[in-house]
Amino acid sequence: MRDAICDFIRSEPDMEVVGATDSGMDAVSLARTAHPHVVITELDLFSLSGVGLIQRLRQDEHGAAPRVIAFTLGVDDEMLTRIIHAGVNGVLAESATRHEVVAAVHAAAKGHMSLAPQLAQRLIEWFRLNNGHFDERLRQSANSLTSREREVLRLMARGRTMEHIARKLCIEMTTVRTHIYRMRTKLDIHDRAQLVAFAYRAGLMQAA
Repeated sequence: MRDAICDFIRSEPDMEVVGATDSGMDAVSLARTAHPHVVITELDLFSLSGVGLIQRLRQDEHGAAPRVIAFTLGVDDEMLTRIIHAGVNGVLAESATRHEVVAAVHAAAKGHMSLAPQLAQRLIEWFRLNNGHFDERLRQSANSLTSREREVLRLMARGRTMEHIARKLCIEMTTVRTHIYRMRTKLDIHDRAQLVAFAYRAGLMQAA
């Protein structure tokens, strides 16, 4: 799979592969020296788990943290929530096509969150069955959001792009960006990946 993904990336005119490894610790070192814009990882790594890798990359103090895309490779729903909480910028199923991989890299590089539709549905069902795991403090914070902001957030959490959200809600792209900025400000959240995690942890997806 690693070789196939590298081939996908190398075939794109605006992308290049700066390193590849099956070791989580080696990936951290590569990220610190090569400064990639995006890191693609699975979760079953040597020396450091995929979740641990995501957390280390997101907390890297040596420079701008890279965006991270994770392949699930059939992990359970609870693991999916851990990936999102760790700060991943994209989640792909093992059946992802070349187009989906390339699109996820482009989205992550731009700071967008991408989530395979089938994985978004699994997360929604998991949270519906685990009501007690919602954070009541986050539920209260969610009350500060307007109804339109909630619509935008739910669509984001389902893996929809900003372009799709704008078309779905019949609003301009600039308006979508404004809603996202206001939500981040209200909730004191740093990026869109954390916004998606908030949507699930606060129970907004169950309400949807």
